[in-house]
Amino acid sequence: MRILGIDPGYAIIGWGVLDYERNHFSVVEYGAITTPAGMPFPQRLENIYNDATALMDRLKPDALSIEKLYFTNNKTTGIDVAQARGVLMLAAKQHGLDIYEYNPIQVKQGVVGYGKAVKQQVMEMTRTILNLPEVPKPDDTADALALAICHAHNSGSLLGDAARRPLRERKGI
Repeated sequence: MRILGIDPGYAIIGWGVLDYERNHFSVVEYGAITTPAGMPFPQRLENIYNDATALMDRLKPDALSIEKLYFTNNKTTGIDVAQARGVLMLAAKQHGLDIYEYNPIQVKQGVVGYGKAVKQQVMEMTRTILNLPEVPKPDDTADALALAICHAHNSGSLLGDAARRPLRERKGI
């Protein structure tokens, strides 16, 4: 199974593609989609969509593992991230990918085995699991790889059944 993990945003969108077979990970590629701060927001969304589409065309993932959003303090930023997330999910849907959503606690549990792990623990465990020489930068890229690992670990277990089902099955699409 080839998994595209995405940490959604609108300035920096981390992504990582992993192959997962028989409990073994192979890193395909990872990086970040970026948009400049001064760019009009609709153009940023267009760039995100175009870059994500090109990425999916080139790497041909089977599934998208994307972070669920949660709002804390800045709701305006959260709404903008939600719009970028929608563009990313549209690109995935148009490429026939199954879409899986995970919240931060599920990602921590799936990577570290502890839902209250701190960010540095998740990043280091991601590096270790993937046998990388260092934690990928920017942090958004490491987060995206953690999302892909989380899905791989969840896809083969009975835990988190609701999260494992494609979004279209949960929403009746």
